[in-house]
Amino acid sequence: MKQLFLSLATMLCALCAQAQERAFLPLSGIWESSLGTCRLPGTTDENKLGNPAQAPYVTTQLTRLHSYSGQVTYERDFTLPEGFAGKKLRLIMERTKPSTLWIDGDSIGSFSHLYAPHCYELPSLKPGKHHIVLRIDNSETSVPKEIQSSHAWTDATQTNWNGILGKFGIEAYDTPYINKVQVYPSVSEKCARITLEVWSDYPCSAIVSIQGKAWNTPTTHVLPTFEKNITLQQGANSFTFTLGMGESPLLWSEFHPALYGLDIALNNGHSHDQQHIDFGMREFGTENTQFVLNDKKILLRGKHDACVFPLTGYAPMDVETWRNIFRIAKRYGINHYRCHSYTPPEAALKAADIEGIYFQVELPLWGAIQRNNISLNTFLKREGNMILDWLGNHPSFMMLGLGNELHGDIDVMREWLDEFRRKDLRHLYCFGSNNNLGWQGPQDGEDFFVTCRVGGGEGYSTHVRSSFAYVDAEKGGILNNTRPNTTANYAQAIARCPRPVVGHETCQFQIYPDFQQIAKYKGVLYPYNLEIFRNRLKENHLHDQAEAFHRATGHFSVACYKADIEYALRTPGFGGFQMLDLQDYPGQGSALVGILDAFMESKGIIDPETFYGFCAPVVPLARLTDFCWLNTQPLHIGISLSNYEENDWSTPIHWQLVSDDGEWEKQGTITCSVPQGELKEAGDINLSLNGLKKPQRLTLNLRTGTYHNYYHLWVYPDEQESTEGIYIDSLLNKQVKAKLAKGETVLLLPRHKDIGKQSVGGMFTPDYWNYAMFKTISENAGKEVSPGTMSILTNPAHPLFRHFPTEEHSDWQWWSITRNSRPMILNHTDKAYRPVVQVIDNIERNHKLGIVFEFRIGKGKLLVCTTDLNAIKDTPEGNQFRTALLRYAKSAQFQPDTVLTWEELVRLFTEDIIQRDIQGVKNQSDYSSNVLM
Repeated sequence: MKQLFLSLATMLCALCAQAQERAFLPLSGIWESSLGTCRLPGTTDENKLGNPAQAPYVTTQLTRLHSYSGQVTYERDFTLPEGFAGKKLRLIMERTKPSTLWIDGDSIGSFSHLYAPHCYELPSLKPGKHHIVLRIDNSETSVPKEIQSSHAWTDATQTNWNGILGKFGIEAYDTPYINKVQVYPSVSEKCARITLEVWSDYPCSAIVSIQGKAWNTPTTHVLPTFEKNITLQQGANSFTFTLGMGESPLLWSEFHPALYGLDIALNNGHSHDQQHIDFGMREFGTENTQFVLNDKKILLRGKHDACVFPLTGYAPMDVETWRNIFRIAKRYGINHYRCHSYTPPEAALKAADIEGIYFQVELPLWGAIQRNNISLNTFLKREGNMILDWLGNHPSFMMLGLGNELHGDIDVMREWLDEFRRKDLRHLYCFGSNNNLGWQGPQDGEDFFVTCRVGGGEGYSTHVRSSFAYVDAEKGGILNNTRPNTTANYAQAIARCPRPVVGHETCQFQIYPDFQQIAKYKGVLYPYNLEIFRNRLKENHLHDQAEAFHRATGHFSVACYKADIEYALRTPGFGGFQMLDLQDYPGQGSALVGILDAFMESKGIIDPETFYGFCAPVVPLARLTDFCWLNTQPLHIGISLSNYEENDWSTPIHWQLVSDDGEWEKQGTITCSVPQGELKEAGDINLSLNGLKKPQRLTLNLRTGTYHNYYHLWVYPDEQESTEGIYIDSLLNKQVKAKLAKGETVLLLPRHKDIGKQSVGGMFTPDYWNYAMFKTISENAGKEVSPGTMSILTNPAHPLFRHFPTEEHSDWQWWSITRNSRPMILNHTDKAYRPVVQVIDNIERNHKLGIVFEFRIGKGKLLVCTTDLNAIKDTPEGNQFRTALLRYAKSAQFQPDTVLTWEELVRLFTEDIIQRDIQGVKNQSDYSSNVLM
């Protein structure tokens, strides 16, 4: 076997760099493995070991270029330095999978936990050469099978890697030594309680000294040195000290994440040991339905984190990378991270401490907890206790959940939380996120309730997010199935819960992929799924529209993000939300639901300053009963303000209402006084619209201090357009044929029942999460399948829109029009043909769809609209859309350039459509027993 050694120079540099801490011998470098030569720290994927990816590739997730599942043996020689002689030794692997260790052929032991470091106490070793063998096991049998669908293990995001990550080497220290330190701050008592576990091989006396100071704030605060004589017995010794923090300790929060560093030294005259601990002065709790941090109410503006790191396939192990991630998130208003069924490395919590991010971590489970599942329960409870021991000092570690969308024995969950609380009261605890899909409502024993609904109830009365899969809520929930407004909220739902409610996985709005991002994938994962979707576009001759599809669906999704977030902000006493997601989720069927890509980089859809306007500590809010108005109606807009800054808010709100052409403008100022942690009405805007004689989009801009927000609304003339000069019919009958043969203009409004097989359902909101997955779930549950569309796409300069102003994508004036339509499948038209109002299909199906399209049939001109105009005739936008269609059909600009014969037209409306067989990935959540109760 090839012999491998650590260089003496490398070792000496490492020892010098850590002279004030414990001596440490890095084991990083070249190793021999059972798969080939590799570099550690690292993974088999990064070392290009394992099974090369082969076609056919899947569309359900990114593809590992070198996958491996099983046991891998890593070995090398190392030289133990002279300075390690007589010291206690410990091998540290900061993050790995189940492991077994041998030193010089002797078995040292095994560990099977996932989150905390694997720390092996080594036998006494003489200075000189030794041989180390490590076996790392990421096979299906290495952990309970229920763990393997969690984000701590699944290939859907971070991959089921094999290897060793982070800090890796041998630590040397004398006895007695500091084994554990926990710091329990008390803001109310202005002190910190420090518990110390000291290990000694022999009875002795020692001195504990503690020095501390704030280190990341502009304010200097040095703590008085604390010293204490202690007496040690052989074995483990526990001590508790109280450290005064002075009259004005610096507090930790998202606004001022002040950290104190403690240097804790142990000296018995013969040996010395030292530990450095960072902590923050904060007290986190609840008051009725709200979270309270240091006596200030907070609202969690959160994002879901599923360990999406495509270059490495695992979460970063360094603080600076995480700090950059959190800085990006905070620019979009995020103050909270919820880790879906996994807990990140300590580097994430260190970075969150510095940047001021509130973390919820979870045990690695997405499934069921049952009392008789002893092996799983033992595994999970051990992980939970290790999380508290290893990460408990971090002020950013605010909340712990048992997993994602769990079901099973509530009594067992309650017992676990009681045990965790007895161990550590610095955090809040919940049974899991969205357990039982929310149908069973809040349960006694948890501190807060993360859910999509607060139990079953009539309609949407219990919902705390605005969008759902069709299988989980009628017609996909509030945003798709209720008339758009900015007055509704979740107050009725949270009234059913005595503790804070956090909206689970909000904002799941699909965005068409930006295929240019494929070039970014230069690591262990490759987006063959995106290549397949791009090729499907080419097959259906839509590839030239890829950029437009991405742009339109992206801009429309932002409008839906804004609506979803503002539902939460309009709810007095709401706990917060956890959006899914700010970034793309490349697994579980390829859920491209982020305004940022998988690399946390902008898609060019919205700048962070605009997004921050409706996702910030202070947000001025408009209360609009509708987005569409007639110019004969008086316009009433209520103005409220959501204040989760640190103090009361009294800065006036300036408003401006202006038309797109700038010719009509109104403005004013509203005084406000909103207590900290509250939502309060500030005033009203009342205006006449009779000065607007043509269809207009208006923009309402709100500003208070540095905070700002905006709204679009549409105003239409109160008038009717005659049908004179146009023949209107709903059937392709002999009358229509005759009119077209004479060169007349026909408006065809096909009956939906006649085009059912040649069209898809009408839908307003972008398809939820991933079409393939929820199509399969809906079919298995015997429920309606989502129509699966994502937005309209049109040219705002087209003459049709002279009388119906629009952008290229869907917006609120399209709500009734798209919901009452059946987008026609136009795959059989010429490959270059584009409808006037196109509808963007999902990436799995990729139909060419349209709700307004036109042809020249012989000498005649045909305009087709698949919206039921009669169903929307009494709405301002419905009447105006009809007016726009009629005026366009009468105009000289109505000159269709695509010619069809009558027979070709009939075939378009009668031929069967070739459908792709679409099967979704398995989802661990149980939708079978509770859906639509």
